[in-house]
Amino acid sequence: MPSLRCIVAATDFSALAERAVRRAARIARQHDADLHVLHVVRPLDLYPGLTLGPDEFGQHDQDLQQAEQSRLDTMAAALSGEFGIRIHPVTRLGRAHTEIAAYAQEVSADLVAAGARGESTLMDLFLGSTVSRVLRVAACPVLIVRKAADDPYRQVLAAVDFSPVSASVVEHALGLAEGARVDALHVLGSEVEQRLRKAKLAQLDVTDWLAQRRTEAAKQLDSLLEPIANSAAVGRLILPGFPPVAICQHIDDGHIDLVVLGRHGYGGGLQEWLLGSVSKDVAFAAACDVLLISPGPPDAGR
Repeated sequence: MPSLRCIVAATDFSALAERAVRRAARIARQHDADLHVLHVVRPLDLYPGLTLGPDEFGQHDQDLQQAEQSRLDTMAAALSGEFGIRIHPVTRLGRAHTEIAAYAQEVSADLVAAGARGESTLMDLFLGSTVSRVLRVAACPVLIVRKAADDPYRQVLAAVDFSPVSASVVEHALGLAEGARVDALHVLGSEVEQRLRKAKLAQLDVTDWLAQRRTEAAKQLDSLLEPIANSAAVGRLILPGFPPVAICQHIDDGHIDLVVLGRHGYGGGLQEWLLGSVSKDVAFAAACDVLLISPGPPDAGR
């Protein structure tokens, strides 16, 4: 199981950010971890394309940071009393995604939690939301929170593609399950989807071919889950189809609370961020919380 000792929850004091903070607090209590609640104050003179150094922030920015720190301290005290956890309220000045990623690295965070949406501006429509940019620069797993955090997760889905990150996906799903049911799902992929469509148009029977693909995938799934076979019960699901659509459909049909998947599996890279990847599509289309696991260093570009 992954060791979660330090969790960073980003907040802009919005309702969705409050859900993220409360979910992070539940996870911190579950794992006896320290929770760092971070609020990034964006200076009034910080425009797109402009980067300011620590000595270039004005007095107004520092006064605003102090006021926001007081607000954050009050929130942290209430959370600490409710959940009985160690909380560190922190404010930073700068761009939200840059400061979140930098702070997570500074404290060696095992997990970053953020709301599905925070600040919403016209520029975000072109550059992407804060959380999408955090996904590109944060080295640790990122939890995107949509659902209310009043209850523990009841249905957890680990979406695996048998790339090297898949084992970590299953481990993190079990680590956050808190007794919930965990299913490992593999979608056979776009090649199968295309083959089935062509077979339907040509009125061909591909039953045997599809059964063979399922058998091969089942063996890979058994191999993936073998290390945890004696320690946890994990369901196995194999579905045909286009992965993002199949995953999101199963989330809806199975009333999934949390889906865990690799940030990049096979075929990952800059092109996926420009044209869309399975992880990105699921992260922004799924109706549940989404935990994205990175297989290695994040993209360098900010």
